[in-house]
Amino acid sequence: MNSSIKNLKERDWTETRAHSSWQIFKIMAEFVEGFEKLAKIGPCISVFGSARTKPGNRYYDLAQEIASKLADEGFGIITGGGPGVMEAANKGAQVAHGKSVGANITLPHEQEANPYIDRENALNFDYFFVRKVMFTKYSQGFVMMPGGFGTMDEFFEVATLIQTKKMEETPMVLVGREYWSGLLEWIRNVMMEKESNINPQDLDLLQLFDTADEVVEYFRVFYTTNKLRPNF
Repeated sequence: MNSSIKNLKERDWTETRAHSSWQIFKIMAEFVEGFEKLAKIGPCISVFGSARTKPGNRYYDLAQEIASKLADEGFGIITGGGPGVMEAANKGAQVAHGKSVGANITLPHEQEANPYIDRENALNFDYFFVRKVMFTKYSQGFVMMPGGFGTMDEFFEVATLIQTKKMEETPMVLVGREYWSGLLEWIRNVMMEKESNINPQDLDLLQLFDTADEVVEYFRVFYTTNKLRPNF
């Protein structure tokens, strides 16, 4: 390797290491702010779903109804803070005079904070992994509305944490049989039965519903026999 190129690479890598060291403090600051705010709010349910779902879409309306009814049960609502399903859930929480939390993240498109987040419960993150810790540590349940790659990432992250017992067993609900049935069929037929990559009991982590009343009743029944507490 040309010596000048080698020296340049070594210098660039040294600068990268220095930047990484300072980056630790920003990551720590995001954790501290998130823990301090969310620990004060009380039991919450996280609602995930597409930022591209428009008002008037059936899943937008359903997310709003679910959030409103969960807020009536005393749960705060945590979303990613953006538009679409997240906006609908935050709106539902505010309409029901519940706590409406937004864990927003800086993205090049789609992700501006929606207007239905409580001012005192607004969080902003640069790091996806910090944001996901906030969702999972304090949520007493997860509602997965139809969404894209981000929703799938959150879906499998939560399922993995529960499966591996890195967090408490927590209700995990998929909403919309038409949307989710194909994925669940593939998980059952290919992932489990054909390849044996998961166990049959792992599918028990997932509940599939179509209506707000089904979702709320499931959470209500679950917490008649289980404690409300942080997951880890």
